[in-house]
Amino acid sequence: MLLTIDCGNTNTLFAIWDGTRFLAQWRTATSHKRTADQYHVWLSTLMRLEGLDVAITDVVISSTVPRVVFNLRVLSDRYYGCRPVVVGKPDCALPVDVRVDAGTAVGPDRLVNTVAGFDKYGGDLIIVDFGTATTFDVVDDDGAYIGGVIAPGVNLSLEALSMAAAALPHVDVSKPDVVIGRNTVACMQSGVFWGYIGVVREITQRIKAERGRSMKVISTGGLAPLFAQGDNALFDEFDDDLTIHGLTVINAHNKDIT
Repeated sequence: MLLTIDCGNTNTLFAIWDGTRFLAQWRTATSHKRTADQYHVWLSTLMRLEGLDVAITDVVISSTVPRVVFNLRVLSDRYYGCRPVVVGKPDCALPVDVRVDAGTAVGPDRLVNTVAGFDKYGGDLIIVDFGTATTFDVVDDDGAYIGGVIAPGVNLSLEALSMAAAALPHVDVSKPDVVIGRNTVACMQSGVFWGYIGVVREITQRIKAERGRSMKVISTGGLAPLFAQGDNALFDEFDDDLTIHGLTVINAHNKDIT
């Protein structure tokens, strides 16, 4: 069994892949202070609650937080007896090219999304990931990662707004019934919701114009379905499992070449 670990700035997703499907998925807050032993106790308990009696034989990790990787490596070695594949490390091979400026470090999550997108949908893609940051990754016709755009994340923008303006409260993101808010919360929700609709539409249109070709827009991340409500034509596909699917593809690729 393969354990995929997708570590983001806010949450870390663990999923077990049996070769054909994901048997279970669990999320925990990302913390570099969590030890390998703590990870093991947490995972073992959840697996037992799910009735999963399986042996983990392989581990693949993508992490945008470098400080957590050490303990995840120890988890893999100590409890599963294997060396993990860590995306972004020199010994991790990718099935696609990365064509960016020399010396540029590309986030592992963006590489994984590129691999997954090309594997599932082919080339000429724009992958919009609503995470701590909102990222736009551009995939060439042959699957290569050729760059993209990074914008502030939705929740990050809301937190910054409430922190910087003492009179403004923290609000949840939701689709407002009307554009013109008649109270502070409604005004903020409208600004964030319709503002990000505009951000996604403008950036994807400009990418398509710059590339001079038709491109499919794939969305992932928890807030993607919410923003699709504002414009049905905004995304061609929503794929909540895009990143962890990419991890399975990368792991299989590295096993094939060893």
